Amino acid sequence: MFTGCLTALVTPFRDGAVDHQALAALVEAQIAGGVHGLVPCGSTGESATLTHEEHIAVVRTVVEAARRRVPVIAGTGSNATAEAIRLTRAAEEAGADGALLISPYYNRPTQEGIVRHYAAVAEATRLPLIPYNIPGRTASNITPETMARLARIPNIVGVKEASGSLEQVQQVIAACGPAFAVYSGDDVLTLPIMAVGGKGVISVTANVAPRRMAELTTALLADDLARARALMRELLPLMRALFLEVNPIPVKTALALMGACAEELRLPLTPMSPANRAALEAVLREQRLV
Repeated sequence: MFTGCLTALVTPFRDGAVDHQALAALVEAQIAGGVHGLVPCGSTGESATLTHEEHIAVVRTVVEAARRRVPVIAGTGSNATAEAIRLTRAAEEAGADGALLISPYYNRPTQEGIVRHYAAVAEATRLPLIPYNIPGRTASNITPETMARLARIPNIVGVKEASGSLEQVQQVIAACGPAFAVYSGDDVLTLPIMAVGGKGVISVTANVAPRRMAELTTALLADDLARARALMRELLPLMRALFLEVNPIPVKTALALMGACAEELRLPLTPMSPANRAALEAVLREQRLV
């Protein structure tokens, strides 16, 4: 379905509003860099602070800017099933090629509740759906057994796995079969996850280094481990720097330093601390990105 490097796009802001011009330019830079897909309105895109109207406008801008050159997988998740359905249907109407849905957060549903949530969304749309398992943000884990149940729903095609457990990733791959795509949700785990059968990464780092992240996943899909190892060694300092503070503070700061967008976040996210900002800028200079 979707393979390779899928960029978890930031949402540029200017003077409190979405900067659609900067967003379209970012899409163009990503496609020129060779990424294999675009994911707007995820946690990297500050979706939690977007109004519904802004959310759909961002998806529409990315779809229009991409012009079918790469697939657009819109973030449409919510802890309220009805809201997730509404956002997913709106993304489908906007022309998205798929949807990424974070597992319901805060209300901590049971595994049965997680299955019923995703089944209800799947019933409401024709889009391919990718659940997003990130226990650190949701306070619940989609177990491999639950993922196997979800994989039997025809339009649930993969999972963004950010549990941090390579053992769980392997259990999911074994339980769900080769047709079900597992994507790394952690840039630093791209190599090991793809080495055991993952299909790609939904990447924060690709915002600032699209070509090298695309090359990394291309090498891994071709079983070129020597090339992949070399790229991971090169990218690792950048990956670490982009997580000196909670995502997306560092990556948006990096893009601002690169001149791609304003250095503007929405509360409760705050500007990067001076010490961490200096450390990030040093890595960007070492990587010849600024």
